[in-house]
Amino acid sequence: MSRLSIIAGSALLALSVPLAAQDSAAPAPSLTYADTVSLAEDSEIVAHVQIRDQVALEPERAPGLAPGHVRLYVEARTLALISGNVPVGENLRYLVDVPLTSKGKAPKLKKREMILFARPVAGRPGEIQLVGEGAQRPYTPEFEAALRPVLTSLLAPDAPPRVTKVADALAVEGTLVGESETQLFLDTENDGPVSITVVRRPNQPPRWGVSWTEIVDQSARAPRAGTLQWYRLACTLPAELPTQANLSRDSQARALAARDYQFVIEQLGPCTRTLKR
Repeated sequence: MSRLSIIAGSALLALSVPLAAQDSAAPAPSLTYADTVSLAEDSEIVAHVQIRDQVALEPERAPGLAPGHVRLYVEARTLALISGNVPVGENLRYLVDVPLTSKGKAPKLKKREMILFARPVAGRPGEIQLVGEGAQRPYTPEFEAALRPVLTSLLAPDAPPRVTKVADALAVEGTLVGESETQLFLDTENDGPVSITVVRRPNQPPRWGVSWTEIVDQSARAPRAGTLQWYRLACTLPAELPTQANLSRDSQARALAARDYQFVIEQLGPCTRTLKR
């Protein structure tokens, strides 16, 4: 038995976590913006590596392995730490599930360059855990160039917080026919204030915006698709306004709040993903 095989067997105790599935025989499916943000914010380490060696584990030593896949124990050389708040050595070791080739063999990854989304393994220097499906990505300069702005936006001091729920919604009709204003107040992970305002004026299209501060601002703008602000809303808000959040008292005002909420959801558009969450 090779030294790598022995190390692979001992690593199973530390790395018994959901593994990233990656097809190296066929092109990896493109990541959407939502996929990229999810991988990046779940990771303590984002690294550009070159695979140096691999060993396939026996199926009985790979619990939870999907049919048609093989679990590999990989040794890789760190080429660059793209993002991370923990030290990373020159050599990294990890497990990854990959589809078998058309011949039923484990794909050969040696010398291939990858981008890894991972977290360190406590007490085992040099070993990392991939954060989930798709966390091993074939490296291309184009992918790295698209990834860096996502990482920058997540680390920015004014990065929008994760939204946890719709806390309150209140619609108020104006004095003119067709005039109204709806305010949606959102809870966040860090208790930071987030509010959405929808304003309707007679003979004008409705307009809406989001404020990420304590100030409820009618002039706030809607977030652009493919930004972190958009992601926090489009990929978190429920499809319909929760009944308990609607504070409007009469039925007409409640209906207006629900309609304006639906308007916001339609304006945001779908949170498209290719990876399972």
